[in-house]
Amino acid sequence: MSTSRLGSEENSGPESMIKEDLCMDIDPPFTENHATPEDWRRALAKVVPAVVVLRTTACRAFDTEAAGASYATGFVVDKRNGIILTNRHVVKPGPVVAEAMFVNREEVPVYPVYRDPVHDFGFFRYDPDAIQFLSYEDIPLAPEGACVGLEIRVVGNDSGEKVSILAGTLARLDRDAPHYKKDGYNDFNTFYMQAASGTKGGSSGSPVIDWQGRAVALNAGSKSSSASAFFLPLQRVVRALKFLQNGRETFRDKWEAVPIPRGTLQMTFVHKGFDETRRLGLQSETEQLVRHASPLVETGMLVVDSVVPGGPAHNHLEPGDILIRMNGEVITQFLKMESLLDDNVHQKVELQIERGGKSLVVVLPVEDLHSITPNYFLEVSGAVIHPLSYQQARNFRFNCGIVYVSEPGYMLYRAGVPRHAIIKKFAGEEILQLENLITVLSKLSRGARVPLEYISYTDRHRSKSVLVTIDGHGWYAPPLIYTRDDSSGLWIAKPALPPGAPLISSVINQVESGLVNKNVSSDFDKASLVEPVLQDRSKELADGDTNMETNYEHVGDGPQTRNEFDSGTKKRRVEEDISSNGVVTADSSLHGHDDLQLVEPVSSEDALLIENQGVQAGAANASVAERIIEPTLVMLEVHVPSSCMLDGVHSQHFFGTGVIIYHSETMGLVVVDRNTVAIAASEVMLSFAAFPIEISGEVVFLHPVHNFALVSYNPAALGTVGASLVRAAELLPEPAIRRGDSVYLVGLSRSLHATSRKSVVTNPCAALNIASADCPRYRSTNMEVIELDTDFGSTFSGALTDEHGRVKAIWGSFSTQLKYGSSSSEDHQFVRGIPIYTIDNVLKKIISGAKGPALLINGIKRPMPLVRILEVELYPTLLSKARSFGLSDSWIQALVKKDPIRRQVLRVKGCFAGSSAENLLEEGDMILAINKEPVTCFRDIEDACQLLDQYGYNDGKLNLTIFRQGSEIELLVGTDVRDGTGTTRVINWCGCIVHEPHSAVRALGFLPREGHGVYITRWCHGSPVHRYGLFALQWIVEVNGKPTPDLDSFVDVTKELEHGMFVRVKTVHLNGKPRVLSLKQDLHYWPTWELRFDRETAQWHRKTIKALNCNIA
Repeated sequence: MSTSRLGSEENSGPESMIKEDLCMDIDPPFTENHATPEDWRRALAKVVPAVVVLRTTACRAFDTEAAGASYATGFVVDKRNGIILTNRHVVKPGPVVAEAMFVNREEVPVYPVYRDPVHDFGFFRYDPDAIQFLSYEDIPLAPEGACVGLEIRVVGNDSGEKVSILAGTLARLDRDAPHYKKDGYNDFNTFYMQAASGTKGGSSGSPVIDWQGRAVALNAGSKSSSASAFFLPLQRVVRALKFLQNGRETFRDKWEAVPIPRGTLQMTFVHKGFDETRRLGLQSETEQLVRHASPLVETGMLVVDSVVPGGPAHNHLEPGDILIRMNGEVITQFLKMESLLDDNVHQKVELQIERGGKSLVVVLPVEDLHSITPNYFLEVSGAVIHPLSYQQARNFRFNCGIVYVSEPGYMLYRAGVPRHAIIKKFAGEEILQLENLITVLSKLSRGARVPLEYISYTDRHRSKSVLVTIDGHGWYAPPLIYTRDDSSGLWIAKPALPPGAPLISSVINQVESGLVNKNVSSDFDKASLVEPVLQDRSKELADGDTNMETNYEHVGDGPQTRNEFDSGTKKRRVEEDISSNGVVTADSSLHGHDDLQLVEPVSSEDALLIENQGVQAGAANASVAERIIEPTLVMLEVHVPSSCMLDGVHSQHFFGTGVIIYHSETMGLVVVDRNTVAIAASEVMLSFAAFPIEISGEVVFLHPVHNFALVSYNPAALGTVGASLVRAAELLPEPAIRRGDSVYLVGLSRSLHATSRKSVVTNPCAALNIASADCPRYRSTNMEVIELDTDFGSTFSGALTDEHGRVKAIWGSFSTQLKYGSSSSEDHQFVRGIPIYTIDNVLKKIISGAKGPALLINGIKRPMPLVRILEVELYPTLLSKARSFGLSDSWIQALVKKDPIRRQVLRVKGCFAGSSAENLLEEGDMILAINKEPVTCFRDIEDACQLLDQYGYNDGKLNLTIFRQGSEIELLVGTDVRDGTGTTRVINWCGCIVHEPHSAVRALGFLPREGHGVYITRWCHGSPVHRYGLFALQWIVEVNGKPTPDLDSFVDVTKELEHGMFVRVKTVHLNGKPRVLSLKQDLHYWPTWELRFDRETAQWHRKTIKALNCNIA
């Protein structure tokens, strides 16, 4: 991480500037250093073998830390017991998996045994017998050796280097503790040392040694705008180490958790000079007393800076209080104060303070610091929730122990609950502690929609209320409680809810509405598309001054994206409000009604009133087309679970307008663009313009080529009144729209108000040319769209109708990616008209009974259509250009005669990999005719494919006449049949999500010859694949030398792999580059599971392939 300024300097005044100038004069005089280069050589030769590179993976977001992988430094302080010292922010407060690599490249697993709740140090343990080829000794700790002017060396893993030795000189021993982040970890109640050593990322936890090879301090942070580095004094480290060593002597056979007493009053002190304390009201007699009782070099006193609400000092001490004595002893230093508190846990201490010149005595109980440091968390629907820690309570000024959202996951993110939120009420019950939340969850069923009230530290005086939908499809595993076990170094999972809880045992059975809900369980965590960007944490530091020198994982070449998918989608994703304080809040304005709630009986008078109100509101200014089409319009809000982000989908939240094209007693169908409904594994909520209700829908058809999807709903869920007001639009596929036609563009605003505009068609057959995104996702190909002279901008969708309200086209959104240079890109969208003829054809097949696989819709099995397509990407070329390529006059005349408006010929841009047309058609081929009939547009090819389905001749092959390099060629080219379900099988292994390559990948024209059935579409933060760099856009072709050409073979191989085993993986990148890497399987936090869609039941089923803990299987 890097920063640009010191927070203390940002708010500094003249007094603090004077203190900075005086600090060199008031520090203790330094000892003369006579170390020679030979002395340093001997010291470094002894120290370097004991310094290790730590590769850590935070498996879950917890407290102040996010999930992720990083590397840092540590050093052996007890070889006999196998204890490594490093920073707290390296050990992590939550679940962590780590390895230590010694200088000779021997690598051993390490396990956390202690992380200090306040100060930036912690310990890992390892097995000393595992190091077989290295001679090394532990590094002694000598906190007494630090003094101003001491020449030092910082030995560690700096900027990703194996060994780095940086020189410096201790300049200060009394620097304020560095401030990293306003919503993250910060050290306090201690001095830090400062030196100009210029340490950078990766050097966290490095020993600061003197010429004798002793560690005099622990490297912790740095200031990026200068060469300053900040070191933690070792006095408290030595104390904690002695407790661990004594505990190890007691339990010689195995590691056991060792209690290290730590006391607190839940308040922060700062050290202020006597000049400042006098201005705060310090009496001269008191100053004289303190100076006489303190060392001559003492220059100030401890002053209360902040008090945590609800703590022992709350309502007793205030900011600005000056500490005089504690238990009768004059206290001016942090170390002495902390020693007294640590020695008096669960006892009382007497404090003498001065407040505005008045002396006060207070007696306060000393609280156990570990009791307000959480050691367990609840994981539910990908969210991590735990009691608020002392660290964050101090940052946010909330009471310790209240319910804190460390990671919102899917359920809370969908409702708009941000990270760092404090849950106050849930389902109408007050939530004071995590157990209250678990109790409420145990009473709720899948799919229940309940209110949740929360507050945020950025807007602490106002509560916000949202509607939370309990995971109704079962995208995630049942709630789990993870508890830290310091004996094993692991976090042990167990079910959070009793076996009979509705959320575990029940699946919603919508008897009244006849719905069958999907029931599936999935896994944890946000997932990322491709290799992560090396994180520049300076952009996250709102008011911090320094950086914790932990380097985040280096990533390889290739496209990059952020995990929050914030690369620029303006319309079809959640509208995120990023305020000056950096908090992201999701727009959840469409939430407001119960899911599938049956409407209470409405009297005929009330129904008439509702209808009249609607008519009166719109009759005055609305066009005839708007009044007719409004009852057919629907606003769709789509949420994609982070565990099921398949087929390269680029966001978790989309919204857009759809049109009802079928409405009966048993089924309703809504057509919408695929930039709103991108994949089938999503949750769709429908809000109707004709009737104020919100119900759920199911994705039943995704067209593989055209930009539309069909979503079904149950009309019974609308109730009698709603079902009578909602109706289907009348479709008018013929005559086709022509240039100059007048049409009405009608759609919905976010407030569900119909809006219309009369427009003129400027181009009814504009050919799309959308390039592939960095991470291939659905894109419209071989499509002609409609352009208008005026519209409502790129965020408005709806329908194009004639003056009688008959739908001639869908006004839909298209996703594209604008690229700037070779490494940066931004998502954008635009809107165009989608002709209704293809939608009408699909609808007729569904109604009449298509020749295709059946799908359960509202309890009724319905055959769904298959689509025969020529899997070739085409683009039009003007005939004037075609003539230059040698196309004959006779063909030009024939094409002009066939279509005098377009005057174009279709050329091949590329064939889909694995398609029937592959290796037959070549790039640049001109398609002149099919079955001797001239071809001029995409629809001609679609019509020819439909004729193959109707008459079944040529074994599904088209007789093409093509022009290639000056010659006419007759070819029989095969077509392919695709369904409208998308990806139906997914496997999560070691945190990477794999499935068969979707059409957007195959459209790029490449599949590995070794096998192409195991394509990595996403990866999860904090997983083994994150730690070892197995990112997206790759195929796994071998595992431990065994080929994996398809998902079945991949499952057969991976289910034989054991926990903790290093696995050799061969991959082929989308660019064709092969690679071999190894990763360590972690079944404790990352079980292997499979997710599969069953058309017979319209449900997703989760099957555990392998897990170490049956509780998380």
